Amino acid sequence: MTSRRRMVAGNWKLNGNREASVALANSVAKGHNGEVDVLICPGFAHLADVSSAIKGSGLLLGAQNCSAFESGAYTGEVAPGMLVEFACTHVIVGHSERRQLFAESSELVASKAIAVQKAGLCPILCVGETLEERESDQVEAIIGAQLDALLDVGGIEAFHNAVVAYEPVWAIGTGKTASPEQAQDVHAMIRAKIGKLDSACSDKLRILYGGSVKPDNAATLFSQTDIDGGLIGGASLKADDFLAICHATA
Repeated sequence: MTSRRRMVAGNWKLNGNREASVALANSVAKGHNGEVDVLICPGFAHLADVSSAIKGSGLLLGAQNCSAFESGAYTGEVAPGMLVEFACTHVIVGHSERRQLFAESSELVASKAIAVQKAGLCPILCVGETLEERESDQVEAIIGAQLDALLDVGGIEAFHNAVVAYEPVWAIGTGKTASPEQAQDVHAMIRAKIGKLDSACSDKLRILYGGSVKPDNAATLFSQTDIDGGLIGGASLKADDFLAICHATA
């Protein structure tokens, strides 16, 4: 068993109204036993209400995205510093949906991660390959390039206060899940890449798995040596399912 503290993060994506988000947060807070770090990431519009609802519960609050800019004439953007005001501790950057649907480059994702850290928050850097890239044996090259983008602008120090989430794009919302062995292979590759630069950083780095994680496969996935928890999408929208995954992670 790893000495790294486990984490389960719920990415609620573009779902729910204010009432539903607060109710879901309250349900998760009631069932949270404190054995792992549990992070919930509602939409921007619901951060204030959810933050108030979970205050003192031990749950962590995160955002699904942010701007790379601290301030200025960037209409529609949300600066990392604004998230601090709602007691956020983490920000997801580079989710596959942001990369694919909104054409975010690895360089932009890296700049967001640095901005998050400058604001005193922890980025959750998402990396992963498409099915086509996996089938053409490009997994290591693709994920290596995504990690290199942050290394290029922040050095290994950028990973001292960061979480990495491996999310195979072909397993996001498809019902398909990487086998425990497939997921472990990629997690080990990520840890080894960081370890070549800083073994202490590599040992402490939390690497989460995201990709159709459910209560019935969570324990097997999370028993792998280098998988430190999960970034959960659809299953995080049902409190019972999400809590079952959290309990399987402990």
